[in-house]
Amino acid sequence: MDRRIVVKIGSQVLCDPTGALNRDVLSNLVDQIGGLTADGWQVMLVSSGAVSAGIGLAGERLQRISDPVARKQVMAATGQVKLMETYRELFLKYDLPVAQVLTSKSDFQTRRHYLNMRGCIDALLTAGIVPIVNENDVVAVTELMFTDNDELAGLLAGMVKARLLCLLSTVSGVFDGDPDDPATRCIAEWDDQSCQIEDIVLRGTSALGRGGMHSKISIARKTAKLGTEVIIADGADPGILEKIISEAGVGTRFPALGEASPAKRWLASADSHAAGFVTVNSGAESALLDSSRLTSLLPVGIEAIEGQFNRGDVIQIRNPAGRVLGCGRARYDHVEASKRMGQRGQKPLVHYDYLYLMD
Repeated sequence: MDRRIVVKIGSQVLCDPTGALNRDVLSNLVDQIGGLTADGWQVMLVSSGAVSAGIGLAGERLQRISDPVARKQVMAATGQVKLMETYRELFLKYDLPVAQVLTSKSDFQTRRHYLNMRGCIDALLTAGIVPIVNENDVVAVTELMFTDNDELAGLLAGMVKARLLCLLSTVSGVFDGDPDDPATRCIAEWDDQSCQIEDIVLRGTSALGRGGMHSKISIARKTAKLGTEVIIADGADPGILEKIISEAGVGTRFPALGEASPAKRWLASADSHAAGFVTVNSGAESALLDSSRLTSLLPVGIEAIEGQFNRGDVIQIRNPAGRVLGCGRARYDHVEASKRMGQRGQKPLVHYDYLYLMD
């Protein structure tokens, strides 16, 4: 697993201005991945481009579809075929089979689904097959959609315990100001102490716009805290993956911080699927966020409980102001939790080993 890489490449890199797949870019990317696999790396590719490719394939037929959601589903369904066929053909040059993996947020919702997907991807990588992953736009609905493929790539990197996550886009990294300003520099290595995400994004981080780069930085920081190094770099650079592996000083690196357990890696992907919510008092909040000690969520610090959750369900933890502190796996259901709320000497509702805290 020390030689596993997740590579995410966006549609702006893969497609030309008309939305058609840019075969030269795809071919170069496949050449780089072929070289990495020959050197013993296991590569998983998170690829955008299906919806854009579907526009050209469906053509005028799309005008027959009035529902915008159905129209996107049709584009995804038709474009996915073209995208996978292009990858399959290009990887034949390196005798590398490819596998299509379509997923949605619901696959991260329960521990069983999560482990089933992890088992499949582990098997593909072990067998020397390149998994090509994309969100299943054909069946995804708003509440079960990823923010973008950056989020999906970050969750997958945590799932397979990747050493590296490469977020490839149309920018060469995170800039400390307007990229068009000659005085602006690309931040070589992100440091939470010296880099403030809101300040940097507000100063005009990149051509991706505020939302795009804000999302990338947030995903990069979250993934790095789970133990995977992240690099934001220019996907149009012909040798970008080789440069990243050789640490040639390209892009912006987010160093891996610590080593999260498999349970915490799952919880980091399940925080938006909580079956219930608990509000803790200020004392419990301080204890949970104290990095100098390991603290479980005790009933004595709980002020309120919402939702009907069962033992083993994911519950979200909030402070008195409503800010989400993290999530965890409940050791008992909401009925028992309500009975024990505010009491001392009770067993934890969430044990530290199954507790994931945000920033």
